[in-house]
Amino acid sequence: MVITYYGLECFKIQFGDLVLAFNPPGKTSAHKAPKFGADVAFVSAAHPDLNGVESVSFGERKPFVIQSAGEYELKGITARGFVTDTRYGGEKRNNTVYKVSLEGMTLVFLGALSDGALPPTTKSALEGADVLFIPVGGDGVLNAEQAYKLSVALEPALIVPMHYGSTVLTTGGNKELTHFLKECGAEKTAPVEKLTLKKKDVEGKDGEVVVLKIS
Repeated sequence: MVITYYGLECFKIQFGDLVLAFNPPGKTSAHKAPKFGADVAFVSAAHPDLNGVESVSFGERKPFVIQSAGEYELKGITARGFVTDTRYGGEKRNNTVYKVSLEGMTLVFLGALSDGALPPTTKSALEGADVLFIPVGGDGVLNAEQAYKLSVALEPALIVPMHYGSTVLTTGGNKELTHFLKECGAEKTAPVEKLTLKKKDVEGKDGEVVVLKIS
């Protein structure tokens, strides 16, 4: 698995020839849209910063779009979406949290989640992921303290913060990210270009934070 970060909440996750996209910005977003083709695109909320499916339609790759709660099985992956709320963009709307399993690994993507108090059944279903993608930024999504508390509660092996900016390349450049890393005891975490993982790489890890540079 290779995880690449494109800023805000946009990720490219590749398993061999299979490419997944999460929350790509659209053409009308103020955030830079990515340029890659995806086989499956996950969209958490109906906002131009998060639902630019056209941005990950490239060449022969036209993604199958998942943008609501439910259970999905395709292309060797299984996924489940859970309805939560977001206030990102200044108004309350649905935010879909995704749990995705493939190649023996589990990813939990919280999208633009604004409330750290998940329903008990949802929280239980999301616990123990190999990789947790969590928004850190306030302004309609979780702030640093909320993100830290939820990260601890969900007990993932690895934590990947997101949403804290579109141009931040170092941890010292963003107050919310810096605060989050301090809460996690990970102040000295150095950003990495990409995250390459196999199942054996996460075994024995407990809430380790990985900060990705923006491609």
